[in-house]
Amino acid sequence: MVNKKQQVDVIIIGGGLSGCLSALALSTLTTSSGTPLTIAIVEASDIHANSNQETSALHFDSRVLALSHGSANYLKTLNVWQAIHSKAAAINTIHISDQGNYGKARMYAHEHHVNALGYVIEMATLGDALVQALQKAPNVSWFAPNQVANIDWHSTHVDIQLDDQQLLQAALILGCDGSQSKCRQFANIDVVTKSYQQTAIIANVRFEKPHQHIAYERFTEHGPLAILPLTDQDNSGQKCSLVWTTTPEHADYLSQLPNEGFAEQLNQTFGYWLGVVEKVGKRASYPLDLVKANEQVFHRMVLIGNASHTIHPIAGQGFNLGLRDVSELAAVMAKQLSKNEDIASFAQLSRYAATRAKDHQQIIGLTDSLVALFSNKHTPLIVGRNVGLKVLNYCQSLKSSFVNKTMGY
Repeated sequence: MVNKKQQVDVIIIGGGLSGCLSALALSTLTTSSGTPLTIAIVEASDIHANSNQETSALHFDSRVLALSHGSANYLKTLNVWQAIHSKAAAINTIHISDQGNYGKARMYAHEHHVNALGYVIEMATLGDALVQALQKAPNVSWFAPNQVANIDWHSTHVDIQLDDQQLLQAALILGCDGSQSKCRQFANIDVVTKSYQQTAIIANVRFEKPHQHIAYERFTEHGPLAILPLTDQDNSGQKCSLVWTTTPEHADYLSQLPNEGFAEQLNQTFGYWLGVVEKVGKRASYPLDLVKANEQVFHRMVLIGNASHTIHPIAGQGFNLGLRDVSELAAVMAKQLSKNEDIASFAQLSRYAATRAKDHQQIIGLTDSLVALFSNKHTPLIVGRNVGLKVLNYCQSLKSSFVNKTMGY
């Protein structure tokens, strides 16, 4: 017996942050006749944690996101920000310093005429809000838990076979399935990979003093250390997210320390800007690599988020870059739909890719240069970066350009 193909307009592979965001953005689009797009999401995890289906069980990462000002504004247009803003900690000041050296720079929200330069939120909080928003979209269907077994490309459509033998057909597929993307592999799209020879240790920590909505970026001999403000239940303002980038060997050493020893090492490296570390939460670590697909689009397919580009967290731009992919793709598709044209013509997808290429190059170039400059112990570079921090701090035009880019504009 041959299974009947289920036809939709768009199939999204991967129901993580990028997949859910893509589905929500496209769910608001309609054809020239006013019919909403039909969207299928294929996700390996079960989407519900319990029988009443109120809470998502997707494996959203325990890490936090630094949302740019522009990203927060886009989430407002999708009616998601309203559900999460109370759990997002505003960044009113960015404090950059180089351990043991004189270079420092400060960025203030009021100098750039915004209420916040960005926000910090736990990935799970945003993920759950996206899933709940999608549950209100009748034109979005979940195929979960399920995975893609095969993809067949045709001139006018794409056929997808799932692990459970279900067959789906669509005009367009979006690969939102992460840095090890199966969609990318099925399309034989090569990637550029580069190991930064660094490991990131992440944890929530509680300090003696409140963070006062200041994000700290501290450059150390082993790599950058970020302390980001978080919201907490008692509104004390003492809870922060730690992203400590260091060498794999040093990361192994730090990971094996008891909480007291880890807190002591953190105080010695970060300093006492917020007093002593009072509590260290569960720690996790992961290697840092650049993964960039050589092609962002394929026949009737677009790679989104980490499937397209996985970058270093030094500037907190990874998710924001993927969000702008979604925003641009939705805008391009809206124009195609208004003209009753094919949403997945290769010419159209190529124009999308060309539009996004500059942003990709700029952000990847920025993160790569920051990693090279601030994870280096050579004296000339140390002197140069400290001079650069001073120039950045006092040159308003340079500061504005840098801040605007990190704010997503």
